[in-house]
Amino acid sequence: MYFTGITIAIMTFLTIGFWHPIVIKTEYHWGTRPWVVYLLIGILCCVAALFIENVYLSSFLGVFGASALWGIGELFSQRKRVQKGWFPKNPKRLSDYEDDTDTGR
Repeated sequence: MYFTGITIAIMTFLTIGFWHPIVIKTEYHWGTRPWVVYLLIGILCCVAALFIENVYLSSFLGVFGASALWGIGELFSQRKRVQKGWFPKNPKRLSDYEDDTDTGR
């Protein structure tokens, strides 16, 4: 039996599960400004995956990097979910949300 595929699948599932609360917490505390950090992490991990021979580590870095890049879009989607009232607004950043709703965005 070969467990490589199922191991990578579990690793992918856990990585996506790791990023989900990170996106929510990032938007709550800092808004969408850290999207650049997500971009850098994503690019660095994906490029590193190209140079690593170990299939598990390379797969993990590729999935982690792709999840970081996907997290950029989710960060902006999370902002919209907060504006719709699906998630709580950070009371320290209420003015950030008022700007978007006043302009009709």
